[in-house]
Amino acid sequence: MTAVTGPHPAGAAKAPAAPGEAAPSPVTGPPRETPVSPEPTARTEPRPDPEPDPGPPSGPDPEPRPEAGTRTGPPSAVVDPTAGLVVPRPQINRPRSRPYALVVRALGPVALLGLWWGASATGLLTPDVLASPAQVLDAVGELWGNGQLTDALSTSLTRSGLGLLIGLTAGLVLGITTGFTRLGDELLDSSLQTLRTIPFLSLVPLFMVWFGINETAKILLIAVATTFPMYVSASGGVRGTDRKLVEAMRSFGLGRLAIVRQVVLPGALPSLLAGLRLSMTLSVIALIAAEEINATEGIGYLMSQAQSYARTDILAVCILVYGLLGLIADVLVRGLERVLMPWRTAGPGGGTR
Repeated sequence: MTAVTGPHPAGAAKAPAAPGEAAPSPVTGPPRETPVSPEPTARTEPRPDPEPDPGPPSGPDPEPRPEAGTRTGPPSAVVDPTAGLVVPRPQINRPRSRPYALVVRALGPVALLGLWWGASATGLLTPDVLASPAQVLDAVGELWGNGQLTDALSTSLTRSGLGLLIGLTAGLVLGITTGFTRLGDELLDSSLQTLRTIPFLSLVPLFMVWFGINETAKILLIAVATTFPMYVSASGGVRGTDRKLVEAMRSFGLGRLAIVRQVVLPGALPSLLAGLRLSMTLSVIALIAAEEINATEGIGYLMSQAQSYARTDILAVCILVYGLLGLIADVLVRGLERVLMPWRTAGPGGGTR
């Protein structure tokens, strides 16, 4: 069976295939040309007719919208970023002279003395209520001349000094014990805190039963009154000592007594001086109460005798003596602070005290 290739003239020779072209198949004949599909063209949609321009608005011009991050307000207003802030004013240390400080401290007592003198001169204070300053000065001269004031002062100072010494020693030892050792804190602190809340004036009848009306009861009453302020201050100061410093001293081989002497007590010095001030003030207050226990000498004895004879001038002298003793005690503690802690002489306002 012969292949039908199409109408060709008989006897015509077949032309060879050109290079690069596929050879014709003897069965199907020359290859057919593959129709090339045209590339898809972009479909264009009809554009809508533009809307007609409405023109400028007939009303007032609209306000432009503020852009993001801009502040609104009138263009002329300028906002100050530092508005409302307080400008710091550095404090300038202006040390005060010593005479100026003394004059300022004396203003209060001088004002009270002036009021007292004025009330006595105008008759507001009669001698049977309170003697005038001139009468009080006369009473001072009288008591100093016959030796009663000097004897009473020496007796009262002896009582107050012995009681204060016993109270300070007991309070300091108990404060160091409870503040430095856990065992001492657990054994003693609760009992001492309970005793501290008992007013020492309530112990006067009990001390009279125990010790009688001699000097022992008076001195011990002052000692009890001055123990607890020192105890509280010493205990708090010792507990506030830096524990790392204590451990460092232990690593260097220091014993307990050496640590207390060289580390704990210097660290608790501010609290100890505060307790000393309170104890010295209370020693004068307790002295007044102690000398009411059937005293036969001392400032309290002078007061009891003046009360019997209604001598308001001598009563005023004794009251002023008690006040001066408390003031002298405070001045002594302040002087001790200046020697032991010179860095604390500056007050909160920056000036020297």
